[in-house]
Amino acid sequence: MKKVVAISIPTGIGADIGGYAGDFGYIAREFSKYFYVITNPNAVNGGILSAINYDMAYLEGYLFDEFFKGKIGFNPKKTYETNKIGVIFDCAIPQNIINVHINTINALRMVQGINISEIEYTDNPVCVEIVVENSISTGKIKNPFEILKAAERLIKKGVEAIAVVCFFNEDSEDENYSNAAGIDPIGGIEAVISHLVTKEFNIPCAHSPAFSNIDISEKIENPKVSSELISSTYFPCIAQGLSIAPLIKNVNESKITYKDVEYLIVPYDALGSSSVLSSVEKGIKVLTIKNETVLNVTKQKLNINVSGSFEGYIECLNTIKTAD
Repeated sequence: MKKVVAISIPTGIGADIGGYAGDFGYIAREFSKYFYVITNPNAVNGGILSAINYDMAYLEGYLFDEFFKGKIGFNPKKTYETNKIGVIFDCAIPQNIINVHINTINALRMVQGINISEIEYTDNPVCVEIVVENSISTGKIKNPFEILKAAERLIKKGVEAIAVVCFFNEDSEDENYSNAAGIDPIGGIEAVISHLVTKEFNIPCAHSPAFSNIDISEKIENPKVSSELISSTYFPCIAQGLSIAPLIKNVNESKITYKDVEYLIVPYDALGSSSVLSSVEKGIKVLTIKNETVLNVTKQKLNINVSGSFEGYIECLNTIKTAD
């Protein structure tokens, strides 16, 4: 098997690379030519497009941190092996938008053979609130148990991964983000939603927003957000990722644990996550990239050592792929 690297680009912190609509995807694919890559869903998700392949592990943020703490491991999917996916729809989503999502699900089933086997609707609206604090995207869920109850019903039906689609108001749009000059306003609350499910059930989960319209933009915008501009729903990318997401296991039953990771690669100013701190503690080599975020948590501020610093991801790749 290939050596394992992990690349963390946290959601909602305005990363210059990987903070938009799958704009890290082509780089992730370059790494996957030489390594087995563990990465965040947002790094490869791009509306109707996804950069995911069988040489990547699609590991949601909470599971990513638990993995580096040594609390879980996982078994990668074999080539052509797929998960049974269950979908949760927020009952607040208008029926015409639900219909577009159902057409999308049927297209994924027919064209790609993705096994989306079960659909559940929440009993009551989820009521998502978007919050941006100190230039960091986050949010609140008024009725989190509505998601958990629906997830439990899906798990009882035997699903192996869960896609959640919640209703978002149109005030979540952000002109700066559309110009690739700001944070993803909904990225933080999307992470809150997926964390909720993974923390409770230790099952792969990703979120896709639903809006009250499905307009496709006719404007030419920044390429970093272009995959969202051509998407009527953002569901296909998470379905493709979840279809080959790894099976989460306890460490003793896992084929891959933190001990298998050669490098953890992170933005140079986003070193405060538990995955980074756990890696430093466990002796995993941490490499930093000049990929600016809204954070300012550097090695100097934390007084920690890293194993290497690079101007860009490709420079990093070219160095480590030839290292012993």
